Amino acid sequence: MITKRIKNIVSKLLSDNYYILKKITFDYKLRNGKWVTQAREVYNRGDGAGILLYNKEKQTIILIKQFRMPTYMNDNEDGMLIEVCAGMLDKDDPEACIIRETEEEVGYRIKEVKKVFEAYSSPGVMTEKMYFFVGEYTDAMKVSEGGGLDSEHEDIEVLEMPFKKAIDMLNHGEIFDTRTIVLLQYAQLHKLLE
Repeated sequence: MITKRIKNIVSKLLSDNYYILKKITFDYKLRNGKWVTQAREVYNRGDGAGILLYNKEKQTIILIKQFRMPTYMNDNEDGMLIEVCAGMLDKDDPEACIIRETEEEVGYRIKEVKKVFEAYSSPGVMTEKMYFFVGEYTDAMKVSEGGGLDSEHEDIEVLEMPFKKAIDMLNHGEIFDTRTIVLLQYAQLHKLLE
């Protein structure tokens, strides 16, 4: 994709070990009209989807807890992170992805979800776009204990908790995953649970 402000794009593959990391060199036209050459490393891990599952009757939500090495490397003492259920699209559409991930990770077979927005995760370095959903669950939808796929070596703890407890955890710095914070705040603003 070329615009009137970008030209001479050169892409060099740095790694394709797990996801794709490239160095992109390009000429960029500043607002003052001057052309400058810039270089950026761009990480392509694909797009993803996340969901806040909520139960109006019980006033609960479902979150997950799992180990995240990057957080461990950046001051998260044990590397465990409390998050919303989420997953990579893997060439699936976002809604089908999040329905599949919900069953795999938390053990609930949901049929309806509501897309609330989409956003770039970290646009300074990543190509990833996240699709954010909310969805109601009931006890009748539970089909397994969840925990993720053995074939992917997932080790996911399912956390069903009162919505108010999750908000208290957020306010006390116990939840620091951006996707989760955004969806919890969405639930508060739109009064999904009261």
